[in-house]
Amino acid sequence: MEVHRILHRGLKEELYCDALEVEFELRQILFARGVPCRLVYKNRPLGGCHFIDFVCFDQVVVEVKAVSALTPADQAQILNYLALTKTRVGLLVNFGAKSLEHRRFVLDVEK
Repeated sequence: MEVHRILHRGLKEELYCDALEVEFELRQILFARGVPCRLVYKNRPLGGCHFIDFVCFDQVVVEVKAVSALTPADQAQILNYLALTKTRVGLLVNFGAKSLEHRRFVLDVEK
């Protein structure tokens, strides 16, 4: 919320990620940025690699967007990241809307 309060909307996603990184450091939130996430199909890695914006406390995937409205594709992306990393909790944050949008996702990784 602090990042959105100061920067508002209309910037590129990367700038919000930079600001979030500063905010996480100031608040002593343990995080990793640009975490690689490889897709495996039938025990074979597929070409290319996705990068997760942040993983906080080794437990929470944080995906940052800067779009006018979140779409089902954005939701599918974070759910896929949760499934691929076997992480239970994800947060989708959108800085591009008039008001800060955020959605929390919980995936049952037992299945």
